[in-house]
Amino acid sequence: MSLPVSVAKPVDVPEAIPPTPSLPRRLLSSTASWVFVIDIFLVILFGALSVNHTFWTVAALEVVALDSTTALILACGIALLLGAGEIDLSVGASLLLASVFGGQVMIDVASSGTLATALIGLLVCIATGAGVGLFNGLVVTRFRVSSLIATLATLGIATGIANIVTNGTDVTGVPVALQNDVGIRDFAHIPLPAFIALAVWGMMWMVFRTTRFGLRMLALGSSRSAAERSGIRVRAQLVTAFVIVGVLAGLAGFIDLTRFATTNLAGHQTDALAAITACVIGGTSLFGGRVSIAGVLAGTLLAVLLEDGLVVVGLSPFYQLIAIGAVLIAAVAIDSQRSTGSLRLLRR
Repeated sequence: MSLPVSVAKPVDVPEAIPPTPSLPRRLLSSTASWVFVIDIFLVILFGALSVNHTFWTVAALEVVALDSTTALILACGIALLLGAGEIDLSVGASLLLASVFGGQVMIDVASSGTLATALIGLLVCIATGAGVGLFNGLVVTRFRVSSLIATLATLGIATGIANIVTNGTDVTGVPVALQNDVGIRDFAHIPLPAFIALAVWGMMWMVFRTTRFGLRMLALGSSRSAAERSGIRVRAQLVTAFVIVGVLAGLAGFIDLTRFATTNLAGHQTDALAAITACVIGGTSLFGGRVSIAGVLAGTLLAVLLEDGLVVVGLSPFYQLIAIGAVLIAAVAIDSQRSTGSLRLLRR
């Protein structure tokens, strides 16, 4: 007589969950953290090298904050597109065109009062930037033109329109009251435009951390075909992103206009380069799928500190371009090595 044999049910052994890295370890492995360290080092270095340590004065740091406003706003827009593996080289021209139209309108309605003039000018700048962004988005999605080529063409078109409208001369006569109330106004030695730029940066952080839109942008950059198969409306997503970038460029144009009370037709050629540099330095990938919003802030400060610091210590402005170009090459090289290493790990 055989005895009944009881078979023990297999027990599911939970897989070991890797421990969450400690905060110091996460900070040490973050590109943004190291860039912030470099920012602090540059402040110390330029302050020590400047005459009478003028770079450490409140006035000098206010200038750095003001110079960072438009760069940070544009970098936030570029980061949005880089997350999807796209790019916009026309942000500087879009900023310029928005400031031209906004400046002319503000001059025409100056008698309506400072607040009304500012609101109307802001709406015109944003609408102009949104129009340029919509044009870019439609060219990229409907005509299947590379965003690199499409926005490079838009760069020339928008710059040409701005020069035709103004006959090649800067728009002057913007109410000076706008400078006092918006462009150079400060609270506790922090310029109002800096608060606006930080608000934009905070909203972009929320987009990537808490919204489906941000996750979908990263999904487009990780795998466009997989995103399409998962039901993401790729065309609508990209057009919306380009419009948002245009809106941010228009906002930057308004801030630039209220700060200087005039347009700058000869400037803004390197705005796109500066924005891309800030993003890549901070850890955002040129190949899509990875965005570091903290790195955008750190990278923007690094680029602006290099520009302003080199001027303070008495070097020619031409050295600024060399320094930023060298930093960009280094950042792209590091990003390329990081991406290649990730692909090797996936293949194993």
